[in-house]
Amino acid sequence: MGRSEELSEFQRGTVVGCYLCKKSVREISAMLNLPRSTVSAVILKWKRGGITTALPRSGRPHKLKEEDRQVLERVALEKCLPSIKALTAEFQSASGASVSSTTVRRELHEMGFRGRVSSYGKPKGVPKVAKKQVDVSRLDLRIGRVVTAQQLPDTDGLFVEQIDVGEAFPRTVVSELSQHIPVEQMQNRMVVLLCNVRPVETRGIVNQAMLMCASSQDKLEILDPPNGAIPGDRVTFQQFPGEPDKELNPKQKVWEQVQPDLRTDSQGVATYKGAAFEVAGKGVCKAQTMSDCEIK
Repeated sequence: MGRSEELSEFQRGTVVGCYLCKKSVREISAMLNLPRSTVSAVILKWKRGGITTALPRSGRPHKLKEEDRQVLERVALEKCLPSIKALTAEFQSASGASVSSTTVRRELHEMGFRGRVSSYGKPKGVPKVAKKQVDVSRLDLRIGRVVTAQQLPDTDGLFVEQIDVGEAFPRTVVSELSQHIPVEQMQNRMVVLLCNVRPVETRGIVNQAMLMCASSQDKLEILDPPNGAIPGDRVTFQQFPGEPDKELNPKQKVWEQVQPDLRTDSQGVATYKGAAFEVAGKGVCKAQTMSDCEIK
């Protein structure tokens, strides 16, 4: 695989997750449509160093991260600075990123900025865009099916699961469930998954989603989807319409603001501010026995 086709962190995490679930190199290669040599290289890197991320390359640097691009756009539009050098200095101060004026100019060009830097500012009279409201509609909650589950080696409480959410590849999920649920009960189980959390590494594995569970101080239950739900079905809330964020920005703390209002009601139905977790035309999501408990 050439440099232009390097695997994403998502794909690398999926390879390692499949390996930990006892899949062979041949099986992983066929399932993910990747060369066996690539699969072997990812697994070897993980075994040696516990990492799956690609090491930095020489040559032309990567483009800015999406959040840094947003900062750059805001600086360009709001500051009306006299030169690309001044804009670069202001952007570095605002974002903490260390980039050259050439990189900044290239990124601005790709965003559609043209002409003098001083002309980038918004014309007078253009209203500011209202901030997006923080509620449960910003969470990408979907139904999933656990394809495989395995206790993570050298841990007491962690499972690593491969979960089908209706995408081309299953998602790798690391969860602290083994002290509450036998691994046999995880196989082929239908679950509710938060899919737009930012991927993070846990014990060298890229965790790509989060299982939704009813929780108390001494007990935990996975939420059950309604009968007839299939992988990829969206969980929606009648009183809170809207499309979820592509990825939750940790700086905005959307999950931290929404989570305190996620609870099971007296019948065990999962709710947000009284609105049920609902799969259109199929029913609501519930906990088996836990009522009046938080969901996380």
